[in-house]
Amino acid sequence: MNLYALARPFLHALDAETAHRLAVRALASGWLPPTSHADPPVLAQQLWGLHFPSPVGLAAGLDKHAEAPDALLDAGFGFVEIGTVTPRPQPGNPRPRLFRLDEDRGAINRMGFNSEGLEAVKARLARRQPLRILGLNVGANKDSPDHAADYVTGLRALAGLGQYYVVNVSSPNTPGLRGLQAKDRLDDLLWRLSEARPPKGPLLVKIAPDLSEAELADIVEVSLQRGIDGLIVGNTTIGRPPTLKSRHKDESGGLSGAPLKPLAHEVLRRAYRLTRGRLPLIGVGGIESGADAYARIRAGANLVQLYTALVFDGLGLVVRIKRELAALLARDGLASVAAAVGLDA
Repeated sequence: MNLYALARPFLHALDAETAHRLAVRALASGWLPPTSHADPPVLAQQLWGLHFPSPVGLAAGLDKHAEAPDALLDAGFGFVEIGTVTPRPQPGNPRPRLFRLDEDRGAINRMGFNSEGLEAVKARLARRQPLRILGLNVGANKDSPDHAADYVTGLRALAGLGQYYVVNVSSPNTPGLRGLQAKDRLDDLLWRLSEARPPKGPLLVKIAPDLSEAELADIVEVSLQRGIDGLIVGNTTIGRPPTLKSRHKDESGGLSGAPLKPLAHEVLRRAYRLTRGRLPLIGVGGIESGADAYARIRAGANLVQLYTALVFDGLGLVVRIKRELAALLARDGLASVAAAVGLDA
């Protein structure tokens, strides 16, 4: 039995947000020893001029304030994304605002971009050596009169502190934010970001899974026109599958984890068909095994991210997914992850 299996009953006896904070503090304190497992060479790839030792990354949301990025990289992730970070500190929505759906292996959150703000995050990042791939995810303050200006502020403040940057316009928990995905507003936002983007490092847009075909096509068109380097597909969903069993299933907020898997897979496949490989894609939503990661890659993802599955399986899941993914590539006679991208799209 691994350490997380021993700790899980205690953590799951706590409310979800308290358990989350304890886990982050434990990571930040150096409690978790680095993994000794080497990444299978078949998982490595070059993307945006960066070397990814594996395509398995951590999605934004776990380490919102950049408290433990290197501990998470030590756990075996090929890359880690922190945030979402807002320009000014803000508390987010009132608690309770994070709910485990144990029977469904999912979660619902309405955190509302709780953030310690740019200055606190910058101070932490300035103390680390930028030797591995860290993504910085920026957002807007809830009470900002100009959400687009907040993204400009975030990118300028964090320039040079990460290896890639993410504009999160798809959280369902900040009023009006998802409206930035509309074609004209997204075009204006990306035009304003064109002069603010860091001189090094790709700029990605994180989009919702609840988009129509026309909305998704508009986002792809604008992203290509404005020189965006990739899309993260996608965020949490405001939808509720009828199969949900948990007593928390009707809580408001964004749904993540296993119940999101079919929708996230489908929108990723549609995005790949629209981009035709012109925009690298990161697939996220419900990934909890090597088979899930492989399916998302074959649907068009260059990289994948996970988060909610860690709540149920712990950080040991990362090594297992990489091992399973390497075995699936070998089974199908594929010499690299890149060779599998889009095969089933």
